[in-house]
Amino acid sequence: MLDEPTDKSNEQPPAIIVQSIVPQPINGQPSGLRLRKKCVTKIILRIGMLVAAVLIGSGLAAWIWYGVQLTPLTGDKEKLIAVTVESGSTPSQIGNLLQDKAIIRSSLAFDVNTRLSGTRSKLQAGTYRLSPGDSTPQIVKHLVSGKVDQFTITFLPGATLKQHVKVLLKAGFSQSEVDVALSQSYDSPLFEGKPAGTDLEGYIYGETYSFSSGSTAKAILQRTFDEFAQVIKDNNLVAGFKQQNLTLYQGITLASIVQRESISPKSGEPTTDQKQIAQVFYTRLNAGMPLGSDVTFIYAANKLGVTPISTLESPYNTRIITGLPPGPIASPGITALKATAAPALGDYVYFVAGDDGKTYFGRTLEEHEANVARYCTVECNKP
Repeated sequence: MLDEPTDKSNEQPPAIIVQSIVPQPINGQPSGLRLRKKCVTKIILRIGMLVAAVLIGSGLAAWIWYGVQLTPLTGDKEKLIAVTVESGSTPSQIGNLLQDKAIIRSSLAFDVNTRLSGTRSKLQAGTYRLSPGDSTPQIVKHLVSGKVDQFTITFLPGATLKQHVKVLLKAGFSQSEVDVALSQSYDSPLFEGKPAGTDLEGYIYGETYSFSSGSTAKAILQRTFDEFAQVIKDNNLVAGFKQQNLTLYQGITLASIVQRESISPKSGEPTTDQKQIAQVFYTRLNAGMPLGSDVTFIYAANKLGVTPISTLESPYNTRIITGLPPGPIASPGITALKATAAPALGDYVYFVAGDDGKTYFGRTLEEHEANVARYCTVECNKP
């Protein structure tokens, strides 16, 4: 018997099973892809934090640096340096000039400060006397004011040329500017009889002078010479020196010794005995005796850079030479000049500055030695 044909129209197609390819959590844990995403996020956050820290740290370091660079370069507020800001100079150029002149620490900090303070367009051209003891903001304020500076210089009577040079350097002039000024020729009746080739020792008249910014070292010296010449004229000193058989140059030389010898070891100021001191020196000159002035061999030693001793071989040492030294040893003041032109009467041959600041005179060596033993037990026994 034949099998009956099967009706395949009612047959169902086989089921197709589709599996998801998305990884499923295993035991409730995140898949590998999610782990990778999370790690990348953490790395990015850490990098961002690191970059932020670097930026903040750099900014803080820059701000600290900026603050330090604004502080004064030195603690010396008395030192002044002449600076000329030319018209049309940019803030950067001005900053470079100030840094080159050793007035500020940093030209960059100067430039930044003018930006932050809104003063870049307000800086004024002109000649200023600025101190490295001032901060950069103070200097900027000074330059904004545009004020033409006045300054004073005090040259002390009795000071040496070397000491006067220090005053000029303190006023802001460079060593080269001072050297050039000292080497110049000056036209003044003051220099009548001054030997050629001698320096300006004794000629810078001790006084306080006012100058405007921009004054040169030469102009300052010329002013002191003009003042000295006027003092000589007003007090008829040339005639007075002539009565003592001295030229103007010799009179200035002897007056410088009188000036130095009259300075009290106690007060550091000249005593009132200059006329009598001048009398002692004239008595010795006229007798052909050495002046015997200690201040002359001290000056000679300082000039040579050696230890002062009374036997020092030098034409300035009036302990061993007769007559006057080759030139002045300091700048004489008006009272010493007058005393030299018109000395006191008397026959004293010796004098000594006592420990009490007074001057004691003697006619004989015995009197002098007694005065030394009685009144000069400290100063006269110093090495």
